[in-house]
Amino acid sequence: MSNTPNHSSADAPNNLPTHPSPQTTSVPANSGSVHKAHPQHAAKKEPIAPLVVSTTSPENIYAETPLAEIATQPPHHINHIDSAHSAPIVTTSAPRQIDLVSLAAQIKQWGQALGFAEIRITDTDVSLAQPYLAAWLAKDMHGEMAYMAKQGEENNLRTQPSALVPGTLRIISARMDYLPSTSQPNWRDHELNALTQPDQAVISLYARGRDYHKTLRQRLQKLAQKISEHIGPLGYRAFTDSAPVMEVELARKAGLGWRGKHTLLLSRQGGSLFFLGELFVDLPLPTDEHIANACGHCTRCIDICPTQAIIAPYQLDARRCISYLTIENPGPIPEALRPLMGNRIYGCDDCQLICPWNKYAQHSPLDEFSPRNQLDSSDLLTLFAWNEHDFSHRLAGSAIRRIGHIRWLRNIAVALGNALRVCTHPAQAQRIQSALQNQATHPSELVQEHVHWALAQGSSTKKSALK
Repeated sequence: MSNTPNHSSADAPNNLPTHPSPQTTSVPANSGSVHKAHPQHAAKKEPIAPLVVSTTSPENIYAETPLAEIATQPPHHINHIDSAHSAPIVTTSAPRQIDLVSLAAQIKQWGQALGFAEIRITDTDVSLAQPYLAAWLAKDMHGEMAYMAKQGEENNLRTQPSALVPGTLRIISARMDYLPSTSQPNWRDHELNALTQPDQAVISLYARGRDYHKTLRQRLQKLAQKISEHIGPLGYRAFTDSAPVMEVELARKAGLGWRGKHTLLLSRQGGSLFFLGELFVDLPLPTDEHIANACGHCTRCIDICPTQAIIAPYQLDARRCISYLTIENPGPIPEALRPLMGNRIYGCDDCQLICPWNKYAQHSPLDEFSPRNQLDSSDLLTLFAWNEHDFSHRLAGSAIRRIGHIRWLRNIAVALGNALRVCTHPAQAQRIQSALQNQATHPSELVQEHVHWALAQGSSTKKSALK
């Protein structure tokens, strides 16, 4: 689910509005050409994984703490390392005389120095979003993401941040832009044009560089360290798409933006091409005001979705979303949706590319998000030829690696089938068929089935030509 990446599957409802918002503000004039219907956005993100948090050395000291243990561990200050977990947990510090207003302003300045585009602060109340999460889950729109529907303690933690990390008083919500600094001024047109090149592999912008989880987490740890250096012991915990945290709702409340009709957070200053991260802290910092929704009557994100996954404003059916299908979905991709995927092999940015607000998307100041391994310009056949070693080696440090080689081949097989169906050059069609036939006996039945489907697309093309 992407912005992909600015909303996470842990942030339910990724696909539903958090609360009714006025839709009266006008949309900015589009600076580029408007492309009509095509693809969509992302469901995506990490299934709930063990928390990874640093202690006094955020660059290289990590410890894993299962979610079930978070609320039951003894409290720690930032300057106290527990030998078993090494994880700082929010606690009540001794009384301190702190100018909280000045501290909040400084935290925002420190955050920007660390590469965050904007820092805002909110409280822990996400009750307005809870009924929308329940309704979304009741309709099974989460697909195979079973962790989203878990009942009991973990689900309560999702809707009660102060229960997830006892003692939390405020949440520092951070936005980090990811548009590569090498992107052209007309990057949106460039990306949309790539979707019309059947042989080119299209990977969501956020995933072309290094894995954002580690980058954000390390910098959030540094921000916490900076606060501690200034005021003394600090109880905190850092999150970035790694736990049951309703990131978009918290960011909306903090005033980082509003939830767009594609369900991603939108910012007047940065569009939607950014990641979100949080620091849960035990300081009663002053909170920021949320901002008004500014989508107006625009429905471009809905209209362009290739699989019609955005079934209504603020409602995303993950089961139809290309980001979900190519990333979270562990099994076969529904045959009816395969032709609609085109050449998208990991994620989908269409709802972001068409959004007028993304003419304000900001380039990242960090090299980490610049494309690696030519993932912004590779062709399908080249990537399909990677064996498992190539996949693991070339994508080390990439968010893509977590889907594994099997899903990688599955996704590219679908894209090659779509390319074969529209191919008008016999020599290229032969190359595609040969590559697919080489994988027709792959040990994975999942790969085999998608390869056979892809080869059949060439047969259907021949039949159409004969007619």
